[in-house]
Amino acid sequence: MLSDYAIQFDHVRKKFSKSQNQFGTLRDDIVTLFRRKRSQDLLHKNEFFALKDVSFEIKHGACIGLYGPNGSGKSTLLKLIANVISPTSGSIEINGQIAPLIELGAGFHPDLNGFENIYMNGAILGMTIGEIKKKMDQIIEYSGLQDFIATPVKKYSSGMKLRLGFSVAIHSEADIFLFDEILAVGDEEFKEKSFNSIKNILKNNKTLIVVSHDLDNLSQFVDNIIYLKKGIIQN
Repeated sequence: MLSDYAIQFDHVRKKFSKSQNQFGTLRDDIVTLFRRKRSQDLLHKNEFFALKDVSFEIKHGACIGLYGPNGSGKSTLLKLIANVISPTSGSIEINGQIAPLIELGAGFHPDLNGFENIYMNGAILGMTIGEIKKKMDQIIEYSGLQDFIATPVKKYSSGMKLRLGFSVAIHSEADIFLFDEILAVGDEEFKEKSFNSIKNILKNNKTLIVVSHDLDNLSQFVDNIIYLKKGIIQN
C-alpha cells in the first residue's frame, strides 16, 4: 500500500566531526563502529550536530520551502533525503524516485561537454539512455545553451551549470524534486521559467522541496515552510 507521505523524518540527528578522518586498523574501525552505536547522542571532541531531533512529514504533491540562515542544516537535510549521507540516529522513509539539484554542478564532469553531461546527469537521476535521447532536444532548448552544448562544462558559469542541471532534472520522471537555491542563481528570465516549471511539476502531483534565502519568493508558491535554525526546526 502506497504511503500518503513522500518523505518522513522521525527524530533524525546528524553529527559531523570538524577533524579530518584518520585511517586506522580494522580493529580500530570495529571499535569505533560499536562505540558510535552506544553513543549516537553524545558529542565527542570536535564533533557537532548539524541536525538535532528533526521530525516532519511531507505528503505527495506538496511544495515545501526550506528556509534558514547559513549553517542551519538545510543542505544536510537535503543530502539525507537524497541518500547522499546517512543519519546518525532516527529514521527516514522516502517513497518515490528523487531528482536532487542540491549542489551546483554536482553530477557534472568538468572535462565533458554539456551534451555528454546531460547523459551522465540523466543517468544519475535514473533516466534510461533511450529516455535521455528522446528528451535531448527539449533539455537543450529549455537550458538555452544551444551555442555552448559542445563546450566543456568547466568553462560554464555558475548560472549556466544551474540552467543545465535544472533542465535535466525537470525532464526526469522523478516523484520528488530537491532544488537548492535555484532562485538565487540565473537571470530573471530563467527564474521566471523555473517558477512556471515548478507549477507544472506540481500539477502532476510531484513533491518539491525548494531551498532559498529569499523568504518572500518562497512564500509565493510553497504550501508550507520548514524553518531551520542551528539544526532545529523552529515552530
